[in-house]
Amino acid sequence: MRISNLTDSKSMIYSSNVYMLLGDWSAIGDVNTLIDVGNDPSVIERIRTLPTGVGKRAVDQVIITHGHFDHSEMLEDVRAQFDPIVYAFSPYLTPDVLLKDGMDLRCGDREFEVIYTPGHSDDSICLYCQTDGILFAGDTPVVIRSSDGSYEDRFVWALERITQKEVRTIYFGHGAPLTENANLVLAESLRNVQAAQRVRGRQSMPTSPVS
Repeated sequence: MRISNLTDSKSMIYSSNVYMLLGDWSAIGDVNTLIDVGNDPSVIERIRTLPTGVGKRAVDQVIITHGHFDHSEMLEDVRAQFDPIVYAFSPYLTPDVLLKDGMDLRCGDREFEVIYTPGHSDDSICLYCQTDGILFAGDTPVVIRSSDGSYEDRFVWALERITQKEVRTIYFGHGAPLTENANLVLAESLRNVQAAQRVRGRQSMPTSPVS
């Protein structure tokens, strides 16, 4: 699998990372996939420069990690130019297919699992490839260095599921990927979230009335 970040690092437009996933050999059966579409019109021309395969659509499908504008604003332009199948968890993005937790999708020449991770937004998802140990996290906060904060139980359960997987590389919605000690970082994040949950639990316990 080939992964390209199509985001222009020198652009003055605030946008998420836009990842194109292609098969190693651009075979007919590969599914050319965009993960997020960003907010920068230059992504259209960047797609056109990629070796996406002879006799294939440049973009077979788009997967939106969540609906915030910096990840999804270019969706209608990408639709108009490439006519892909659009997957998203939120119906407000009018996807062709609504994502569900645990769904399997072929991206490039690999299989990915959809993991519902509400927290950053109610429609956030991650994508995990067991074959390569890759996690596309979108803006899901999978790197948590502090035990301060408050977290929904749904997010804690999702993070627990992720830490049980073999993750070697994490691609984020913003910034560079994490390519070393990803599982250790995820385990630390879970410990910090669980510690924060324990603190919140103690704080919410009723106190005895003063006599």
